[in-house]
Amino acid sequence: MNKTNLNLGSGNKKRTDAFNVDIVADTHPDLVHNLNHRPWPLPDEHFAEVHAYDVIEHLDDVVATMEEIHRVCRHGATIHITVPHFSCSNAFTDPTHRHYFSALSFNYFTGEHEFSFYTNKRFRTRARQIVFQTSLVNKIIWRLANRWPQKYGERYANYTAAV
Repeated sequence: MNKTNLNLGSGNKKRTDAFNVDIVADTHPDLVHNLNHRPWPLPDEHFAEVHAYDVIEHLDDVVATMEEIHRVCRHGATIHITVPHFSCSNAFTDPTHRHYFSALSFNYFTGEHEFSFYTNKRFRTRARQIVFQTSLVNKIIWRLANRWPQKYGERYANYTAAV
């Protein structure tokens, strides 16, 4: 395996610069695999970059998924994740979604949360952003929500992206 980028749950968003993994064979990924089945048939400490866009919310066990991502990443790897925010109607519209997130959900994997003892695998947050539909009003809300994500998450929200 010579590609060092990994695209989990690639679906129809395959990346030419990445090794694409998806459960649906009709999307023609490099590897057809159910990510709920662990360990993944991928090498340890191999990938320099992982993309998990709109996939983690579909999986059975978020903690085990993050541990697998940690296992397949080399030291210093960059991981890009997008997940639905719990207040977004799309989070509940898709019947295959099993989990919903806040802007602070991934703090369980950085050691920044009191319950981060669920796993000893650690990640560092490089950027975090709540994403909104484009509008003038949302530009103002976006600034406030991303400045104070915990306060925003307690009252309103739409979508969360974490790295």
